[in-house]
Amino acid sequence: KKKLKISGRELLSVPIQVFGLDQLQVLEMSPERESCLRYQMELLPQEIGCLRNLTCLYMDSNNLKKIPPEIGTLSRLERLTLSNNSLSSLPAEMGALQRLHSLHLANNSLTELPAPLCQLRSLTFLDVSDNKIDTIPSSIQHLEKLETLLLLFNSLESLPEDMCFLRNLHTLWLGNNHLRSLPAAFGELVNLDWGYNYCSCNFEGNPLESPPPEVCSRGPEGIRDYFSSLRRI
Repeated sequence: KKKLKISGRELLSVPIQVFGLDQLQVLEMSPERESCLRYQMELLPQEIGCLRNLTCLYMDSNNLKKIPPEIGTLSRLERLTLSNNSLSSLPAEMGALQRLHSLHLANNSLTELPAPLCQLRSLTFLDVSDNKIDTIPSSIQHLEKLETLLLLFNSLESLPEDMCFLRNLHTLWLGNNHLRSLPAAFGELVNLDWGYNYCSCNFEGNPLESPPPEVCSRGPEGIRDYFSSLRRI
């Protein structure tokens, strides 16, 4: 068996027999999104490291409070979904998941963007919406393949200048934070077309002053012109 889905309103733990399925590639232990259910699993056992062939691990909408460091041994993992749990931190060993390209962490209790995530150079999709994150490390610039970054509903007051090196970004959601300004080089994110495609870049719910919202709506050229004019003053 290469794909396994385990479901049940009363799901509390991973059945021990699962860890003997060493050829397993896809393991799903999360309710259907439209069901609005939440399972009660609080712990992902360290035996998860036995499933060395896993490429996809779905554990949304449980009650996970901790991820074991053994997850770092899943060297083939490409997709990991941990949204709608109770996570306040992530193990440093996650930085070893160098094939991971999609990571879902929305609606947890993270207070920072963990540094190990910035080592995942294969990452193209990262969702950390609806947490308590107040800072973005400058090392985020290492996520050179990142195309989608969702940061809405956090506590961000500023963005690092190094974030402007993410030239492959196509979608960036920053809504409902505490941002008053953007980095001066923000207009260099030329693949964002927030002036033309509203879904591409979202600033709503921020007290933006520099540049003001009407400038942001003009897209990257408007942003660049705004900061150029400030330098001339």
